[in-house]
Amino acid sequence: MIAPVNVPPPPQGWAMHQSPQMVPPMNFQLSNCQGRKRALFIGINYFRQRNELRGCINDVKNIKAFLIRQFGFREEDTISLTDDQRDPTRIPTKANIIAAMQWLVRDARPNDSFFFHFSGHGGQTADGNGDEDDGYDETIYPVDHERAGTIVDDTMHQILVRPLPAGCRLTAIMDCCHSGSALDLPYIYSTSGQLKDQNLVAGLGSGLKNAGLSYMKGDLGGVISSLGGMGKKITNPQNRQETLRKKASPADCIMFSGCKDTQTSADAHEQGFGMTGAMTFSFISALSANPRQTYIQLLNSIREVLRSKYSQKPQLSSSHPVDLNLIFTM
Repeated sequence: MIAPVNVPPPPQGWAMHQSPQMVPPMNFQLSNCQGRKRALFIGINYFRQRNELRGCINDVKNIKAFLIRQFGFREEDTISLTDDQRDPTRIPTKANIIAAMQWLVRDARPNDSFFFHFSGHGGQTADGNGDEDDGYDETIYPVDHERAGTIVDDTMHQILVRPLPAGCRLTAIMDCCHSGSALDLPYIYSTSGQLKDQNLVAGLGSGLKNAGLSYMKGDLGGVISSLGGMGKKITNPQNRQETLRKKASPADCIMFSGCKDTQTSADAHEQGFGMTGAMTFSFISALSANPRQTYIQLLNSIREVLRSKYSQKPQLSSSHPVDLNLIFTM
């Protein structure tokens, strides 16, 4: 018998217009982003390696200048790891990337605003702990991946998301292939503002209205019954509830990824940018054209910038339910 879920009152910022598809809210706290600001930029061209890229280091230069100009980040509060530097501590090796991630979120406090940007190769590997619906973990490739290996989404979530307190903001831009759920943030939204069926949360609580209501009452058996005809494979609902408990966070974490988990992200040339990752280009272009957009407007603006030339579909995910009508800020 599954114990009922205690559902607290919806906190400020709860998106009630999405209620049929929502799962139980948590006591998250939005950040006003008026505290300390830090940013970590990683761009890897993989010089002289197979599948060398050309726009990733340029992405770091462009996104860094944009954040300083548009959102008040300071040069001295940023770290850039690129594979064209002479300082060995600024080369994007696996060890340096992990150390820089730890620096980014160290001593996090409410209303701090942290920014994480990765431009490089992304991939997938077999899921090692059973928390992925499709059986694959998403990964990023350090410059020394052939020797040191990749960094999986579970590791990035553990370093970047888990230490953050309620009210601390982390904004992540993942400009790499197979990046849709690269930080394992469980709330993934469509361009219409609905939770997506293919993520963990939606597997439990979306689709039929009865399924959502059953989950909100703690009746996971009712969820399975309601979703029985939808073709969604649900393995062990108790494990899924445990995974949601681990992956959701009261911190204010937002990620825009360059594509779905099943897609690739383009290394391209754009006028005014030179060689660039398509996601970095579209994020800067969308906010430069209109700095004051809601989350749902920004997701659609990014998609619109890419629509005519690229097949990739950027994704928006979060650590808690998001009112997509709030103005995006950092």
